[in-house]
Amino acid sequence: MQEFDMVVIGSGPSGRRAAVQSAKLGKTVLVIDKGRRLGGVSVHTGTIPSKTLRETVLNLSGWRERGFYGRGYRVKQDISIGDLVQRLHKTLDHEVEVLQHQFMRNTVKSLQAEARFISPNAVSLLAESGERSEVRFANALISVGTRPHRPENVPFDKRRVFDSDEMLELDHLPRTLTVIGGGVIGVEYATIFSALDVPVTLIEPRNSILDFVDREIVDDFIHQMRDRGMIIRLGSAVKEIASKPDWAEVTLADGRSIRSEIVLYAAGRTGNVASLGLDTVGIEADARGRISVDPQTFQTSVPNIYAAGDVIGFPSLASTSMEQGRVAACHAFGVTLPPPPETFPYGIYAVPEISTVGQSEEQVRESGVAYEVGVARFRETSRGHIMGVNTGFLKLIFALDTRRLLGAHIVGEGATELIHIGQAVINLGGTVDFFVNNTFNYPTLAEAYKIAGLDAWNRMGQS
Repeated sequence: MQEFDMVVIGSGPSGRRAAVQSAKLGKTVLVIDKGRRLGGVSVHTGTIPSKTLRETVLNLSGWRERGFYGRGYRVKQDISIGDLVQRLHKTLDHEVEVLQHQFMRNTVKSLQAEARFISPNAVSLLAESGERSEVRFANALISVGTRPHRPENVPFDKRRVFDSDEMLELDHLPRTLTVIGGGVIGVEYATIFSALDVPVTLIEPRNSILDFVDREIVDDFIHQMRDRGMIIRLGSAVKEIASKPDWAEVTLADGRSIRSEIVLYAAGRTGNVASLGLDTVGIEADARGRISVDPQTFQTSVPNIYAAGDVIGFPSLASTSMEQGRVAACHAFGVTLPPPPETFPYGIYAVPEISTVGQSEEQVRESGVAYEVGVARFRETSRGHIMGVNTGFLKLIFALDTRRLLGAHIVGEGATELIHIGQAVINLGGTVDFFVNNTFNYPTLAEAYKIAGLDAWNRMGQS
């Protein structure tokens, strides 16, 4: 029986990073993944595909140029699903190739099989051919990711009703689309299809979307969605979804019904833990398949078995998952790391992008800290004018006593890139004076930081 220092189950962001980190520490590593290709959900149905789809849509539709040339402007008149899929496959092939090369360079072994725990130091493997084998390990990392939550009362048929994984298999662009779920995935897909001029209705049973984002940013985002004709139904519980021969019908609890060609059900995800045999080793998962871990070390209730990535729940970001995998591997082999910075950025790749780091205004208010806010609208920057950007803004929140930056929040073009300036200043303990005293490239959207800094500084006094 083969024995490894580290066995990683799943090859998504957390698994990949843990495997490479373990190998760099001179350990023997085996990555087990039941998918046909390495990369996990992130590469094949999640992060990379949806972002590639977004980029392709924005390029082909001419969305970014509409500020200049009007709403009717298009780069390619008839955009087909083939146009979108072509770029998708090219990107995914490249991602898998890079990952395989990375494993090869670091002598990380990989196997396509289904893994099941048989003891705290061994897993049994079931290959696609039906062949069974066993592998022993000193440490293991569970990084199996999640799949779309599929309630039994939702008639998924890949004809009228789809989950978010199946949306990548569409054979044509829908004439109309209803999206159920105002979380990150639902909002991203809803706005991507809206950018293709598909009429979209977004339904969220709760009274708000994206609860973890600063309210002012969300309000502006909702305004932009409505401004371009999207219908948003908040506080509307779904009573029934029916798949008819020619359309799908969603009936809401208040009696209203919405017809569209297809429905995307994107309300939540579930951990891929069913086949792992967790009960054999005494690890428990909650109703949504999430495993609880020590937030510092990522150890499960079994000390030599770790878990990281989406399977441990919030924040379920590829960026944080990678870091979790690295930290878990370091802990497993006795490498002590400095405590991580408290803040990390969130990126929502909707149209427009949203990105946020640090505390929201609501959180600052709740903490009782006296604060001041600085705002800069992208249309106030020369670069914004050059790009034809009419919407989007940056919001900075500063503590009055220490003058330190507490939070940075952006909605608009380039938000996910721009946010890192705010992240650096927060994590290095910077103040409003950094933005006032530093010179930014001109013309850039990043100059908005200077404008927002001055906006707050003017109201804070020059102590």
